[in-house]
Amino acid sequence: MRASWRTCVFVLLLASVAVTTPGLMPGSASSGTWVCPPCGAGCDDTLFDHDGRCPVCGMSLVPKTAAAAGGAAAPSPPSSEKPLRLAVLLFPGVQIIDYTGPWEVFGQVFVNNHPGFEIYSVAQASGPITTAMGMSVNPRYTFVDAPAPDVILLPGGNVPPQLENAAVMSWIRDSARGAKVVFSVCNGAFFLAKAGLLDGLEATTFAALIPQLERDAPKTKVRRDKRFVDNGKIVTAAGLSSGIDGALHVIEKLYGRGFAEVVATNLEYHWQPESGWTRATLADIKLQPVYTWVHRFPERAVLSHEGSADRWETRWKLTTDKPGREIVGDLQALIQEEKWTAETAQGSGAAWRFSDSDGRVWKGTASVEAAPAESKSRVLTVRLARAGAP
Repeated sequence: MRASWRTCVFVLLLASVAVTTPGLMPGSASSGTWVCPPCGAGCDDTLFDHDGRCPVCGMSLVPKTAAAAGGAAAPSPPSSEKPLRLAVLLFPGVQIIDYTGPWEVFGQVFVNNHPGFEIYSVAQASGPITTAMGMSVNPRYTFVDAPAPDVILLPGGNVPPQLENAAVMSWIRDSARGAKVVFSVCNGAFFLAKAGLLDGLEATTFAALIPQLERDAPKTKVRRDKRFVDNGKIVTAAGLSSGIDGALHVIEKLYGRGFAEVVATNLEYHWQPESGWTRATLADIKLQPVYTWVHRFPERAVLSHEGSADRWETRWKLTTDKPGREIVGDLQALIQEEKWTAETAQGSGAAWRFSDSDGRVWKGTASVEAAPAESKSRVLTVRLARAGAP
């Protein structure tokens, strides 16, 4: 049912575009010089009189002569009898959404009514693996018997111990040599950095770990403004749900934009690959030291947490015997520790300013109030705003 629905959609799209697009001509025309690389979306034999993207599947058009000669201007999907092999690395403490999100995305791809990917999990040893948050999973293969992958997925999670695991790093390096795409999610990018696969490239990772990746991979340009970064063979996605966006982009690379858009629609996912929204560009990422400090209070609850790229406000209810002035005093000590510039605050509170790595000035304030009708509760409000922001 699902595959036949896709076929109907592509046929309708092709029919409508052929009528309304001046540069699109029937496959029998002789004047067209640009074609879509084989994608199975019903537009493989269509000829165009210009370059650009195919209006049906979204793949980049190539000269007809290059396509006839088997040129590698764009990847071609496999035949329906031979899907691409996609290996998912598993290890203790792997982040669940980092691999299950992309797995679901890749599993939605069908070419001529057949799966586009053969997806399988790989680990150092057989037997159950406990993921982050306690899920138990059983890898299908070990490094010894796993098929050579066409695509590799390196999820994040408890990555640091695996970076010192020679067997894991050896499998990544060896498998990457023959793969078409090596795709990391979250701090899975550190696998690529350790393997030397990010040298001279651009990459991204979990927002709070961007400074660490910049230190660990000094030859890499780390991006804060992208949910995924494509270097051709190496693709990195930012944290957690960004892996869904990255997986859709990998599908676009291998099968065309149309396939990725159909998958996103099936998943009821609002895919916006050009949106530029990332956690690393939000103002709250600059409040990480404050968040760490708040965790010193064993009993706390977040009342609100909202903002934008230019400003942020978070409110907590703290259960504590400490009076507000002592809480503010502790926060002022944090300001000094972070080498922020302390400023005069209005009333009983704290204020500070600092410049980020781009030279932009930020101003922060904090205040503490007694929670209504709760003698042992305090409401802590922290605000941050970029100087000069509207």
